[in-house]
Amino acid sequence: MKVLPKLVLICLPAFFTITGYASTALAGVTDSTKAAPKSLFKADDVFDLKLKTNMPALLKDRGNVTTSHSATLVYAGGRRKPFELPVKVSVRGNFRRDAHNCKFPPLLLDFAKKQVKKTPFERHDRLKLVTHCLSDEYVVREYMVYKMYNVLTDYSFRARLIRVTYEDATGKRNPETKYAFFLEDETALARRNVATAVKLKQFNMASVDSLQMAMVAIFEYMIGNTDWSVPYLHNIRLLASKKRAMPRPVPYDFDHAGIVEATYAKPAEQLEISSVRERLYRGQRYPEAILNKVFKKFKKHKASLYALYQNNSALDKSYVKRTLKYLDQFYELIDKPKQVKIVFLDKSKNKDNVVIKGLK
Repeated sequence: MKVLPKLVLICLPAFFTITGYASTALAGVTDSTKAAPKSLFKADDVFDLKLKTNMPALLKDRGNVTTSHSATLVYAGGRRKPFELPVKVSVRGNFRRDAHNCKFPPLLLDFAKKQVKKTPFERHDRLKLVTHCLSDEYVVREYMVYKMYNVLTDYSFRARLIRVTYEDATGKRNPETKYAFFLEDETALARRNVATAVKLKQFNMASVDSLQMAMVAIFEYMIGNTDWSVPYLHNIRLLASKKRAMPRPVPYDFDHAGIVEATYAKPAEQLEISSVRERLYRGQRYPEAILNKVFKKFKKHKASLYALYQNNSALDKSYVKRTLKYLDQFYELIDKPKQVKIVFLDKSKNKDNVVIKGLK
């Protein structure tokens, strides 16, 4: 696994157009061509987009110092005249922003509050767009991880799968249609859970809500993800509310998880595991009563989690088969008390305090 440096935003000039593209639909995915969605994250059908910009400049502009550029976002709603929204667009990310790792960088859309009223983007000031990097398949696989965690708790980022056609405004590149997904912004996540975001770093894991922290740590173990840290808020956000004494953690950024099987994902050397498919528990050692509560929730929603993969024909069948087997291994383990003690209770195996160079 390659450790990610601090976030740097790169801004790009662009002109965006969103409309329905039923003819480009990929197999097994519901189209959203009849009408624009009323709310971006309250629907599961694919939102079709067309992105028109200077593609050579977009793919090349990944340096550390750039400026944000104006863009126009247009989406179609049935027979109605397309809506146009002014936005600011920039390249974002760390690992996936690097051209050596991903041929296509992730993006950030910044909306003007007054302009998004009565649109699908209402109350969403800034939206991350997770793009295909190297493969359409990786996008859908990571999107599925967000959907799984949504099943388990409301303290989770919502995601909306989209199909975007990238069109070069200069005419130098042929259009290409790829999967991507919008990720709910942190402000919307906090508002939905009647909470506020905690920005303070060096936050001890023991100072976080125990039950929710155990949920996160065991979920990360289930999907084979070690690329996270509470003290450095690396791929973790904390939400605090007046009703609760301790903040609650929310995980995100799962492309390095073993369940995604991204070819570029490698574990940190300090963790002493050979592959991201090799699970390693990085949470604290919680009392059995807390672990059992978490295991109970995972078991309760097992069928729903499996169904997400079984019912999505946009995923390769061989991948679905491997993934269900991978999940089977997790569920078999939590049903064996002796194995639970070894994996989740043996303090000698605790690596949650391992400091990974670069996370600071």
